[in-house]
Formats: sequence, structure tokens, C-alpha cells
Amino acid sequence: MVLMLFSTVSDYVHGRLIECYRGSRKATGLLTSSIIINLFMLGFFKYVDFLIRAVNSMAGTALPLLKLPLPIGISFYTFQTMSYTIDVYRGEAKVQKSLLDFGVFVTMFPQLIAGPIVKYKQIEDRLSDRRVDIQAMSYGLKRFVTGLAKKVLLANNVGELWAEISSMNYSEMSVATAWLGVVAFALQIYFDFSGYSDMAIGLGACMGFHFPENFNYPYISTSITEFWRRWHISLGGWFREYVYIPLGGNRKGRARQLMNILIVWLLTGIWHGAGWNFLFWGLWFAAFLILEKLFLGKVLACFSKPVQHLYACIVVLIGWVFFAVETMEGIMAYLNALFGINGAGLYSSQSLYMGRKYAILLAIAVTAATPLWGSLMKRLKAMGTGYAIALYRLGEKVIPAVLMLMSIAYIVEASYNPFLYFRF
Repeated sequence: MVLMLFSTVSDYVHGRLIECYRGSRKATGLLTSSIIINLFMLGFFKYVDFLIRAVNSMAGTALPLLKLPLPIGISFYTFQTMSYTIDVYRGEAKVQKSLLDFGVFVTMFPQLIAGPIVKYKQIEDRLSDRRVDIQAMSYGLKRFVTGLAKKVLLANNVGELWAEISSMNYSEMSVATAWLGVVAFALQIYFDFSGYSDMAIGLGACMGFHFPENFNYPYISTSITEFWRRWHISLGGWFREYVYIPLGGNRKGRARQLMNILIVWLLTGIWHGAGWNFLFWGLWFAAFLILEKLFLGKVLACFSKPVQHLYACIVVLIGWVFFAVETMEGIMAYLNALFGINGAGLYSSQSLYMGRKYAILLAIAVTAATPLWGSLMKRLKAMGTGYAIALYRLGEKVIPAVLMLMSIAYIVEASYNPFLYFRF
């Protein structure tokens, strides 16, 4: 709370001073000061122990770790407050004169912990003038229930499969088990994060705010470029607007564009966590984004959509190994299992058992990760017949209530309730 209040007051004061000295060198200095303070605060609490460990490893020293706790939501609210001072400096947002209203923006609880990352200019008009009606409340509640069901009914249950597989000895893991595990993690992190985003958007709608969408069915993508247009949209938009474009974007030649992509994805990986695995995760996707810019995109266009989709899924799933497994030794061992290099075989009795045990859940999760349900609802509504409208109303009115009751029952009974994005 102390850090959040400090960040609020600091950027409020910086915004007022930037407006006061607009057009002068002092304004530029104030913007630089705001960015340095925010990045120092984020870097100190999130990365200082990682840097100490890296120095100890490379230099053979024994510097003591500070063991600082990670302040909840710091990766999100520091980016949000930086967007405010940058936009005020650019003249793209009006300076906020009310400290209370600015504090509401920074500490807005629905999306404070897990996003989506909201830029000040996206909600500045609604901080002091917004309306809430029954339609907005209805939409917000249904959206909240959708997110809650994603989290507790899908993410938590499929996460149990990943927890079971990730605790195994990777050197003795069959190919089928390894792929089953990484698919489980991919579904878990998607439903976990998109579920919290849905809940945030729903709560925001109930209070008269319109938060940006954060996911758009990323697993239906046919390229890595498309995947990152659909996954964590608010973070990608933030880096594009405040890092990629200021660095030159694609306006200064192909070589500079590729360098800018590499920089952005190094930062994206580091943003997710203080570990070498996150750095390599960012580099993994940077490599494929660069290859698609150079020639791979044109090559993929020569193949059918199913082939393109298979390519994207394989690249993304391998990327999740870097994200989910924290040590480099563990990553290499898991990759060996994925491709059968460890000699454990294609499948085992254990992989067959887990496949049968989780088959229905995985089928439901995979279907829910596509726009199939939404398309069905739109088609039923468009048909306009009595039978179709009855089914549409069932899907729109009854099923959310059932999901709500099922989610509450699960929360009461279940003990497995992880939240992956607390550590970011």
C-alpha cells in the first residue's frame, strides 16, 4: 500500500508539473524523472535478488540476498501510471487535477492485480462522469460469472493435471505425458489469466467503466504474430505504443524494425518475472516474430490453415515450457521428454491413464478456448425462430446462473486454487 500510494502521489505531482512547464526542457526532465522513479521501484523489488544471484554465479561472490517480497500488482500499476505521465507530456491526455480521482485510477481494484493494463486516457472521462444502468449491470455480471467459471472450473481443474505431471521425473517421462502436460499448462494459464481479465471487465462494467479486452481466442491463431495480437492484448498494446513506436517501429528500415522487436520481447520476457527462463521465453517468441517478418510468414501462406495453425500451436506450446519450468536444467530435460530424446518411449501406462482421466475436461477446455460457443449464440439469435430463441435465452440467462452456482460450490469444496499471475 505504501508503494502504491507513493507511486500515485509521485505521478500525480509529475503530471501537474509537466502540464505547468509544457513545451520546455523542464517538462522533458520531469517526464524522465517520472519514468526513472517508476522503473527503479519496479526493478528494485522485482529484480534485485535475481541480479544478486547472477553476480554471485558469474563472479563467484557470496553477496547476501535481500529476499524482498513482491508487492502485489506492481507490474501493472507502474505501467499504468507511466502511461499517464507520458500521455500528459504528449498532449494525448488531460492533466488530472484531483488527487482523489487519480488515486481511483491507480488503485482501481477490479484490474489492479492482474490487468488488463488500463491507460489513463482510456478512462479519464469516466473517472468523474459515468452512468450505470441495468444493461451494463447485466452484461457485467454475466462477464464476471464467465471469468469466474473459467478460473475455478477450468483453470484449476486442468491445472491439477499439470501439477501432477510437473512433479514427475522428466528424464523418465514419455513423449505423450510431456505433451499432455504442456497442453494442460497452456490451457491453465489461458483460463486463469483470461478468467481474471473477464472478471475485471465485468466488475468495471458494473461500476460504469469500459476496460479494454485482453484476450481474443489466441489458440486459434495461424502464426505467432497473430497469437500476440490475441494474447494479453493490453500489455502488447502498451509496449507497442510506449516502446516499439518511440524506438522507430517499422519506419526506419527492416534492420531497425527487427532490432526493435528483439528489444520489446526482451522487455516482455523480463516483465513477466525475474528469471532466466522468462528471458529465454521472450527470446523464443522474438525469434519467430523476426523469422515471420523476414520470410517465414510468406512460406506459411503457401500452406493450408490447418498446417499454419499446427505450426503456431507447436511453437506456443514449446514456448510455455520456458515459462512453466523455472530452471534451465529442468527446461532442457522437459524438452528432451517432449521429443523423446530421453529414451522413455512414446507413451506409457501412466500417460494412457491420465489421458482417460482428464479426456472430458480437456475436450471441454479446448472447445471453450475457441469462439464456437459465441458463434452458436449469435447464430441462434439470428435465426429468430421460437426454438432457436428459446435455446438462445437458455444460453444467455440460465447457463450463467448455473455456472455461478457450480463455481461457488467448487470454491467451497476445493483446496487447489492457484493464481499464476500473482507473481508478475
